[in-house]
Amino acid sequence: MSLEFLSEEWFAKVKELRDAAGEIAAPGALAELVINITVSHDQGEKLLALVAGMIEEGHHDAAETTMILPSDLAKRIFIEGDQSAGMQGFMSGQIRIEGDMSKLMLLQTAQPSADQVALMKQIQEVTA
Repeated sequence: MSLEFLSEEWFAKVKELRDAAGEIAAPGALAELVINITVSHDQGEKLLALVAGMIEEGHHDAAETTMILPSDLAKRIFIEGDQSAGMQGFMSGQIRIEGDMSKLMLLQTAQPSADQVALMKQIQEVTA
């Protein structure tokens, strides 16, 4: 079953997978990290957040940083795990940052836990 990235069905499935995974401990640098993400796509904008290394629907008041980027790039970075796409997107101006940019540096250096990697693999498998 492949669900369109950022669709309502996709967010529901991601939440279902996260809930089924139970408590997933994030590595030190990621544990307290909250970054809002605004993704632009052909149907407008989708608001999500990266909270302790996990994608959630909607923005969080606690976030000090917002990343704004197109959906194809968001998918490459957050679903496919293509770290070079993030740097290329930033250097080409496809990614805009509002707020505390140092929070993104934490994201670059943090390594996900084995449980986070397993969950992301499940999310990849259901994402079209």
